[in-house]
Amino acid sequence: ATGGNSSMSKAEGINTKMTTVVALVISNGLVGLSGALIAQYQGNADASMGKGAIVVGLASVIIGMVLGEIIFKKKFNFICKLIFTVLGAVIYYNVISIVTLLGLPNAYTRMVSAIIVALFLAVPYLQKTSKTSFRKAGKRSLAAVTDEAEHLGAVLANSVTSPKKEGK
Repeated sequence: ATGGNSSMSKAEGINTKMTTVVALVISNGLVGLSGALIAQYQGNADASMGKGAIVVGLASVIIGMVLGEIIFKKKFNFICKLIFTVLGAVIYYNVISIVTLLGLPNAYTRMVSAIIVALFLAVPYLQKTSKTSFRKAGKRSLAAVTDEAEHLGAVLANSVTSPKKEGK
């Protein structure tokens, strides 16, 4: 494995290109083996057997990572990432089960799935935007309060220093 820093791996004398190719060969070989085992178990094979599996996997990872980042603020280890990925899969399947129990057509199930993934993808962006918006609003309100306090101070200073006019 080349790790997260390929230049350091190269400095250690590891052939990073060959290691990457070998890792991809092994992982794709295992994927092919698992597909063959499923086809043998079911007694038949179809080109569309795994259709949608990648969507479920990606949705689980996206939902889990967003929830983990919300809770742990990007400071969580590999075990927590695995746990949140499983939690994301549970949430995803619960929502799909609810849509199925409502008796909605298959097209609606796909639409709800896409909406859920889009919402979870939007959460980090919305959080970042809202934080900057709140900071800007805070600075504006602080400036407004400061201006108002200066104006009030000037009015009080003028009323104290200016001579009072006697009634006519």
